[in-house]
Amino acid sequence: MLDENLPTYLLKASKDKPKQNSTFLYSQFGNDFEPAYTLRHLDPEQPASRNRYAVAIYDAHNPDVLFAEVLLIPDWTQPTLSQDEIRRNGGVTPAPEAILPTEFAIQLYNPDQQIVVKHKPASFASTATWEFEMPTQSFRTPSHSHLDRSQSDPTISEFTPKLALKWKKDGRLSKDLGCYLSGRALNPDGTKNKHKEPDITVAILKNLKEVTMYEPNMARVELEDLKGFEVTLLLGAVVIRDVYFGSMKETFNIAGRRKSSASSPLNITPLIASPAPQPIRRTTDPSAREPRVPPTDPRTQWELDQETERLRREAAREEHERKQREEAEQRQIKQMLEAEEQERRRRQAEVDAETERLRRVYGQQHGVPTTQRPQPQRHSQSGLGGSAYAQQTGLGGPYMTGAASQSTFLQPNQAKLKHKSSIFSFRRNSDQETSKLAKKKSAMW
Repeated sequence: MLDENLPTYLLKASKDKPKQNSTFLYSQFGNDFEPAYTLRHLDPEQPASRNRYAVAIYDAHNPDVLFAEVLLIPDWTQPTLSQDEIRRNGGVTPAPEAILPTEFAIQLYNPDQQIVVKHKPASFASTATWEFEMPTQSFRTPSHSHLDRSQSDPTISEFTPKLALKWKKDGRLSKDLGCYLSGRALNPDGTKNKHKEPDITVAILKNLKEVTMYEPNMARVELEDLKGFEVTLLLGAVVIRDVYFGSMKETFNIAGRRKSSASSPLNITPLIASPAPQPIRRTTDPSAREPRVPPTDPRTQWELDQETERLRREAAREEHERKQREEAEQRQIKQMLEAEEQERRRRQAEVDAETERLRRVYGQQHGVPTTQRPQPQRHSQSGLGGSAYAQQTGLGGPYMTGAASQSTFLQPNQAKLKHKSSIFSFRRNSDQETSKLAKKKSAMW
């Protein structure tokens, strides 16, 4: 602390969201620090906060009271046409880089006015400065005249006198800044060559987080809106610290280039894949979806182009892999079919060989007719008649006594045996048929 008797504002980050919220603590005359103002930055996680910087200052006791805010959208470099740069960047056009802004505007409310702060870089003989002007009259003079009410506000009038102020670095390597009120010109023509009052120190920024108001010189600041002047100093110091002393990517929420998923391991899909589970459809409220921010700067357009190109390459790679998998599956199916055909042919050849072998072994026996053993003849003992018949049949020679004459296939009726008859011929075939006794006849007649 520079002096405990001077009004001092200490910037302290919030514990919950250090990058989004912070508080200005006020102390004077050695008292404890108490919240005086609240700073709110853009949420880095929101798509609407990309490639821009915004900060607003609120009342610490009444969060709905907004004092001032700053919105800063940087300019971007033009895409390079150098093939060497594109080749060094892996064949991709380098991303547009944010250009450090040369000015920013602080929008004050109640009364509404805009304070433009212009940045002058450091030179060989001087350090960096941030200059701005504030009107001496900010409130309209009370009047019953309709003509006075119809006139413009003093803050935007060109005839309203303004005080010139500037933030200036204490040294090239120092991070401390001082806010000075430019001295008035003493020449009648208004030039500032020789006759000029020295600059007056009105505020000091220590370690980029502690703002001390130099109260003894505040009486020489001829401004109506001292509250607006205090808010301008605090908010201007925060913007200078974030934009000109911080990282451009973190300040403007510039997202880095997304890494391509080509280097990620590929998931090999099996040929016979299991049925994929049905995805669960989740219904979301359309109002709860994140708003789509239109491309308002070259950086966003470049990111969209790169993402489109990446998705196109990813789709082409997936299509190529799908074709390779289909070709491999077709080749495997073809090999399986060929193997099955070869196995079928081998089995058929074995069957044919076995059939041929069996035909050679058993084929001739089917062509030779089978002969049966002749059955022995049973001669009847019926007396002379029977022997005479046998002698007559025996005179036929060997042609009638062959195996063919006694075959059962050639003489199927001879297979039946004749019924025996008694010597005296008491029982004949007719007796069996009629079952009656015949009249006894004489043996002589």
